[in-house]
Amino acid sequence: HNITLICSRNRNSNNGNKWTTLEHKGPLFPPEYEPLPNNVSFFYNGNPVKLTLPAEEVATFYAKMLDHEYTTKSSFQENFFTDWREEMSVEEREQIKKLSKCDFTHINKYFLDKSEEKKAMTKEQKQVLKEENNKLTEEYGFCELDGHREKIGNFRVEPPGLFRGRGEHPKMGKLKKRIQPEEITINCSKGSNIPVAPKGHRWRKVQHDNTVTWLASWVENVQGNFKYVMLNPSSKLKGEKDWQKYEVARKLKLKVETIRRLYREDWKNREMKTRQRGVALYFIDKLALRAGNEKEESETADTVGCCSLRVEHITLHQEKGGQEFMVEFDFLGKDSIRYYNEVPVEGRVFKNLKLFMENKEPEDDLFDRINTTYLNKHLNQSMPGLTAKVFRTFNASTTLQEQLNKLTTADMSLEEKLLSYNRANRAVAILCNHQRAAPKTFEKSMQNLQDKVTGIYAKKELVEKKEAVVKRLEEQLKKLQLQMTDREENKVIALGTSKLNYLDPRISVAWCRKFNVPIEKIYNKTQRDKFAWAIDMTEEDFQF
Repeated sequence: HNITLICSRNRNSNNGNKWTTLEHKGPLFPPEYEPLPNNVSFFYNGNPVKLTLPAEEVATFYAKMLDHEYTTKSSFQENFFTDWREEMSVEEREQIKKLSKCDFTHINKYFLDKSEEKKAMTKEQKQVLKEENNKLTEEYGFCELDGHREKIGNFRVEPPGLFRGRGEHPKMGKLKKRIQPEEITINCSKGSNIPVAPKGHRWRKVQHDNTVTWLASWVENVQGNFKYVMLNPSSKLKGEKDWQKYEVARKLKLKVETIRRLYREDWKNREMKTRQRGVALYFIDKLALRAGNEKEESETADTVGCCSLRVEHITLHQEKGGQEFMVEFDFLGKDSIRYYNEVPVEGRVFKNLKLFMENKEPEDDLFDRINTTYLNKHLNQSMPGLTAKVFRTFNASTTLQEQLNKLTTADMSLEEKLLSYNRANRAVAILCNHQRAAPKTFEKSMQNLQDKVTGIYAKKELVEKKEAVVKRLEEQLKKLQLQMTDREENKVIALGTSKLNYLDPRISVAWCRKFNVPIEKIYNKTQRDKFAWAIDMTEEDFQF
């Protein structure tokens, strides 16, 4: 049905309506807090302290994370302690004044033991839990949308805990409070069975807005962001939205040379605002920088994108490493991930950057005459639906297509093809600055592979004379060496973000079909569900 829905388009899309009827059970709330047994104590200054339940619950959040790197960071500790004290009684606040005197180790051990018990459960016990879980998914995990039963994505309300954030987020360690039904807005159709709030509670409000696709929403307390219960990525509405996103990016391919010519002309415009727009678009196009949205002062981490770059974020080098007109970027991007890059730029861009930085302090805006809204409005005039984000999708998908065409040949083994695919995906992840910390298991898994390699060399020495066996061992060896290369190259690069959000899945599906690579080797079950529309409609000759 994915092809049908895409070809026929949504019958309501012209007037902005996304559905006619929508019925669901509302979100599923996490279980209430279960107090610690009497023999498990929190200690302060060496003495056991019986905490009130609100304070005890928050203490367990910290105790569960004792083995994590987060609890060693001072900003995490400070934010946690400030928020924890707010949950304490007056007496507890009088007594507990320093985190350094708090001992959570007994609570930590209690939860580690519980975790081990869970692992040691019999197959039958695990099956009972699985069935209970499946019952809840059956009840809360589906909705009726225009008469079709559709899967819901995240139907569970997030339980309370400590905020982690990514990178060095300034709010890490703050308390994510328990969400109550009184904070939740329900969205469903008029005349449908309205979800029943948990006993003794009521919803914040119930609305019937068919111009949006979310089923429930609330505001989380740490950053004040809206959270939504949405349809599963495999649903019809999501599939169509995905397809439209990549079609807009493909349209840009036909217009991009004109747009590039125009922004280059902007570099020599008499108006400063137009020059800034031209240079910002050059960065967004050439470096796949995010546009950078304006944020409330002091609301979140000091992260920036292209339009919000400050003078302190770039350094100009007339010449560096034998190259002319070098620009050195150093700033925190989305999710507090550091963006560091040294790139050669065109002479006129370099000259303009010098001009933009004249008579400014380090903390002043580099592009002080423009913002994202203005930029997107200008882009939309060049091509309907075009925004700065489309450039990112376009450049990511174009890079994948070019790299796959360049790196893959029909005579490669399956392992060599997969290494080529991951190398192409890595080129995109590097372009988009999708980094990750090296996985904790990295050294161990590399050692396991190395042990296998050593084992094969030993076997080869024993069976040198048996040609068929030697050949098979050599194939195994090559396969392991390819896996090790792939893993090493992938150590600090996050491939998933670009694969799910910026890469037209039809490129990967066509590549799999053309080179006889099973789609399961590229996309896992969840991803295959999300991209069912692409798997249904793509032939091997598709080119982005």
